[in-house]
Amino acid sequence: MSKKAILGIDIGHDQLKLALVDGDSIQTASAQMPDNLFHDGRFTSLEIMSSLIRDTMKENGMKATRAAVILPGESVYVKNVEMPMMTEEQLEYNLPYEFNDYITGEVQDYLFDYAVIDSDDEGTDSFVPSESGEEESEGGETLKLMAVGIEKSVVEEIEQMLRKAGLKMVKSAPTLCTFISLFRALSRVQEAITEEYGILDLGYSAITLYMYKRDQHIATRAFEMGLSSLDDIVADKFGVEKHLAHSYILNNYEKCLESEECVNFYDNISVELMRAINFYEFSNQGSSLTDIWICGGGSVNLPLIHAIGETLEADLHPAYKLLPFNESIPQLNNFVQAIGVTMEI
Repeated sequence: MSKKAILGIDIGHDQLKLALVDGDSIQTASAQMPDNLFHDGRFTSLEIMSSLIRDTMKENGMKATRAAVILPGESVYVKNVEMPMMTEEQLEYNLPYEFNDYITGEVQDYLFDYAVIDSDDEGTDSFVPSESGEEESEGGETLKLMAVGIEKSVVEEIEQMLRKAGLKMVKSAPTLCTFISLFRALSRVQEAITEEYGILDLGYSAITLYMYKRDQHIATRAFEMGLSSLDDIVADKFGVEKHLAHSYILNNYEKCLESEECVNFYDNISVELMRAINFYEFSNQGSSLTDIWICGGGSVNLPLIHAIGETLEADLHPAYKLLPFNESIPQLNNFVQAIGVTMEI
């Protein structure tokens, strides 16, 4: 393990995903999350969560002291901001006012950070304080920023949990930022994949479509109909409890994923995605979202992917092809966020 090795951590409602990144070397591991350990963006037990990370690392021979963590989407606010050119000190003072319509409570209870977009200048990319100050941005009349706000208590809780696991948090970022990091890293080694694209995260608790133009996040559409709904559908079909139904889904027992009940669910998802894309293109004149990159646990559900492809007028791609390596590996598809959070934005 080199001093540059960093452990990317993606904590979901159903799976914990780890990616140990050391240069071009990547080692991955995952573990099933205990029921209700992660709820509404908070941990119900820091001890159990830290033990799960520590045990998963040990079982897979992972050795790391530095960690980069994806911030829970339920707790973080992200918005694009355009501000006059100013010093770092002025920016730190003015940035919180951009979130007046979002945050509750006292402003001092929140952390705010930013990354410069549509520019060669760089901002910070983590909520972990840096020992050195940043240089003043130059070269334009305005600053285009992706600004982020989050409660201090959430970050402190994550830091505490990681310390219990023997790790130090050196970086943290929202999920949508991980894809910008991947796009920028990929653009440094090859021609940009496309000017405009979507990232479709087929998650267990929710399905989320992120929409981008180059390395700028434009919009996000989240659907509450996560793939956990399949547990209920399969449980009803076979007359079993949900945990057993989940194992049926993982193994496609008696081709349950291709059943009429599941296909109807896939069609509902596809229609909602089509509506979201149509609204996006209507709201952003001249936009055409023709390329969508798919990640998340549902990316291995081929009948679901087929249904989405049949409904949308878009080319679907596995998200692992966003990884800026000479040889993309399909098995990394579920770990793209954990890998992306380790990269510079």
